[in-house]
Amino acid sequence: MTRLKGANLADPAHQRPIGRGVGTMNPIGPIVVGRAQLEPGWRWSIDLRPIVGTESCMVHHLQVLLAGRLAVRMDDGEEAVFGPLDTFEIFPGHDTWVVGDEPVDILDISGNVEDFGLPSTVSRAVATLLMTDIVDSTANLARMGDQAWRQTLADHDRIVRSELHRGQGREIATTGDGFLAEFPSAAAALASALRIRGAVRALGIEIRVGVHTGEIERAGDDVRGLTVHTVARVMSSAGPSEVLTTMITRLLSAAGPYAFDDRGEHELKGLPAPVELFAVTPA
Repeated sequence: MTRLKGANLADPAHQRPIGRGVGTMNPIGPIVVGRAQLEPGWRWSIDLRPIVGTESCMVHHLQVLLAGRLAVRMDDGEEAVFGPLDTFEIFPGHDTWVVGDEPVDILDISGNVEDFGLPSTVSRAVATLLMTDIVDSTANLARMGDQAWRQTLADHDRIVRSELHRGQGREIATTGDGFLAEFPSAAAALASALRIRGAVRALGIEIRVGVHTGEIERAGDDVRGLTVHTVARVMSSAGPSEVLTTMITRLLSAAGPYAFDDRGEHELKGLPAPVELFAVTPA
């Protein structure tokens, strides 16, 4: 069986209309390379927003501009204009448009543009997120040595996954030396957090844990939104072997067997208002 695979960016079978333009999405093994040919006047917020259904383009692009000029405005107001042979990266949350009277011809080599221009599969829901991180990973590595540390990490991952399964949590991603997981209830997330904290101590390591409840966006198996950023900041504020949570999660789990030590309001980086944090322990 040949290992050489290819596709042609002029193949009509791989083309789809994208408003006042044409997109070609070529699958090459596990990735998709895209080409967009956009007419003067084309703008994502006009040509594609009504189809896609999100306020801005949520695709992460790595692009090469072959012809024309393309403007980009991020949701935070940052803007740039790119010209022929410019290579650039555009993060999710942006609008783009053709500048001037010349059509744009652009390649997207990010590998993730298979659904570009199609209706969004994002759905919104309220969920409780749990995020963990190993404390002092570098110091532990230096103390244990490479081989012992690899085994410790493997044991850590096994423990966390076992406790997530026990609490009906869903692993979303690994985050360096930790995990991000989603739970159907606040009480289940706190129970798992406390069990994980205790179990990993037997490995000679400590973790910090953050738990927060809020609205998330689901896109396939991934989750996005301010709640993800918030739980990361809450986790980062925790000390060794500490589980920190927020007021909303405390209220939702108030009937559970937990004690909450008020740690006061904290200014968490990137969040618009102070967040009241609570250290969680078994009641």
